[in-house]
Amino acid sequence: AIRIVSALPVPINWHLRGEEVEYIIKDSGAKALVIHSDLYDELKDHVPEGVHVIEVETPEILIESYGIDRDQCPVHAESKNWYPWLAEQEPWTDDPVAQTASMIYTSGTTGRPKGVRREASTPEQYEKQVMVVAEVFGLVPGSRTIIPAPLYHAAPNGYAIFALQLEAFIVIMPRFDAEEFLRLIQDYKITRIQMVPTMFVRLLKMPCEICEKYDLSSLEYIIHAAAPCPPQVKKDMIEWWGPIIWEYYGSTEMSAVTICSPEGALKYPGTVGTVIEEATVKILDDNGKEVAANEIGEVYGMLHTNSEFTYQNDDDKRRGIDIDGLITCGDIGYMNEEGYLFLCDRASNMIISGGANIYPAEIESVLIEMDGLHDCAVFGIPCDDFGEKVAAIIEPEAEVELTAEAVTAFLTDRIAGYKLPRHIEFRNDLPREDSGKLFKRLLKEPFWKESGRSI
Repeated sequence: AIRIVSALPVPINWHLRGEEVEYIIKDSGAKALVIHSDLYDELKDHVPEGVHVIEVETPEILIESYGIDRDQCPVHAESKNWYPWLAEQEPWTDDPVAQTASMIYTSGTTGRPKGVRREASTPEQYEKQVMVVAEVFGLVPGSRTIIPAPLYHAAPNGYAIFALQLEAFIVIMPRFDAEEFLRLIQDYKITRIQMVPTMFVRLLKMPCEICEKYDLSSLEYIIHAAAPCPPQVKKDMIEWWGPIIWEYYGSTEMSAVTICSPEGALKYPGTVGTVIEEATVKILDDNGKEVAANEIGEVYGMLHTNSEFTYQNDDDKRRGIDIDGLITCGDIGYMNEEGYLFLCDRASNMIISGGANIYPAEIESVLIEMDGLHDCAVFGIPCDDFGEKVAAIIEPEAEVELTAEAVTAFLTDRIAGYKLPRHIEFRNDLPREDSGKLFKRLLKEPFWKESGRSI
């Protein structure tokens, strides 16, 4: 509906704290904020002047799923109430306006989210995008799908919108629960789903009697991405659900650029697949030259059916990740002789935990303000459930004793809960050179070496 009237929707992660949401509102230039009523108290002091707040009373299913205090849920008098306000409006009777741009905010390596603003697609681009959606995501008219991931993320948001446009049957889970997920598949005869590896892990950890309790025979196509999937997890899922588990690689900026079949995953464990027809992927060295097969370099790619994009209020950043029309998100990898792409590391130190992108610089910039803290380093370490989890190494000031509980308490009111460190250590001296550069690799390596993984 927002796009029909040529406005620009900007999904916001509801876990974010007030100051984080305030930045996105200001940076995007939003004129209205639509929220569930239980979020009002957190955000009321962070809404810029002139921005209209429209509250939707928090529905019972969300109250139950997240244990929300019902006292927070009535709509506040200071805001517009969505349903009565909507009833007062004149229906839109004009023809739909041409498709407008879209914008999704992703976490920024400098500690601020960045808005990826994409221009409207031409009719020719849209026609090709539908073909790519069918190829990569398996979505076709008549599909029956479930959305188990939050719609503020780019991938499930785009997936849900295309499913809606294709008149698919859609079930939206308010919160992922492994057994409930299986029940919904059975009861609604779901055929296609986009998932993240964390969901696989949780499903595989359920007792066999629960896994065997539900009829999953309607499933035809599963696609996953957003985080590294351990090869054994992929193998176990294929053995359980059959050869219907596919994978793609991409980012908000470049979109999906590779696709990996179940057969490819079993043949080359750890691969993210081969390049799709409408995309280009190259592995480039530090000089921007393409490297040979099996040589490691930075991964650049682009889905050519996409319209142009830039970063909101930061065109220079957009130009800085582009080489000859190909985009990098900082991943390091290689291609084998058969064209299968493998990822080795992340140049940006981005943490992917349960499919959510977390950038250490943002957490470090908050931590450094803590009284008694001299230095800190934040990075990702292996986690069986989420792929990675946030770790923080803290160097206290001389003669100051800090505790993990104090660090967590300091961060809790300043950053979203999913960004909180799950592992906290204290050191007397962090490895920095005279220039101030932190040798974070020396801190990370022991954790990854012990796990036998590199990503």
